[in-house]
Amino acid sequence: MKKIIAPIFALFMLACQDNDAKVYEEPTAEIETLNEYALANQIFQDIGNNGGDAILNAENSTIAKTSDSKSGPVITVEPFDLSTFPKTTTVDFKDGTLCKDGITRSGIITIVSTGWYRQEESEHTTTFDDYYHEDYKVEGTHLVRNLGTDQDNNPRYSVTINNGKISANNGAAINYTEDSFRTWIAGSDTPLNIWDDEYLLEGEQSGISSKGIGYALTIEEPLHFVLLPRNIKSGILDLDIGEVNDIKLNYNNSTVTILGVTYIWN
Repeated sequence: MKKIIAPIFALFMLACQDNDAKVYEEPTAEIETLNEYALANQIFQDIGNNGGDAILNAENSTIAKTSDSKSGPVITVEPFDLSTFPKTTTVDFKDGTLCKDGITRSGIITIVSTGWYRQEESEHTTTFDDYYHEDYKVEGTHLVRNLGTDQDNNPRYSVTINNGKISANNGAAINYTEDSFRTWIAGSDTPLNIWDDEYLLEGEQSGISSKGIGYALTIEEPLHFVLLPRNIKSGILDLDIGEVNDIKLNYNNSTVTILGVTYIWN
């Protein structure tokens, strides 16, 4: 999502200047809020992807309870067997691990699972210990529930993020919550390769920016996410940011509607 933020900024400025009913000559706070939301959303989406990947790796490993790689994180599973639950998976990115997506992660994420990731009704609760995504510290609780499969036999999960917080090294912090659903529509047959995954996202997200501006997002039509290269192929997202309501991002036709005016962003 971040790659379309810059053109949206320009359109946002133009729409605000053209709309006589609003006095937004320099909607800087709203623009900063949009940018911060995009950052928080990307980080927590990555956590969901990497957490599921770690659990699937543990499920498919029969060699050792600890996996160590010079080019990847240390993954530890306790207890290390195929039947005892709850089970704790610890992913230690050490002092810094450059991952395949070009992101450097550090610190530890801990996932407590009531069953394997593909097991219906299993729950996976992720917490963080001095965990950083690049220079951003991540806090909160990330809960995933397996809801079984949809009519096309695609795995479906609910995602709840409580007390989410992203802090920059200058002390600025973004608050983030999420109540959504993810449908795994591609890549589920290659569980050890996260990068061929595609999924549909539905639901709601909200939070408060570092400047105290509230934002709320509702997915009007499911967003189709692709991980590599990172992209949103289709879907419609509605945003309310501060006093600016009814911003609509339409990924089907690459348009954004702001204050009743529709623009093409590419």
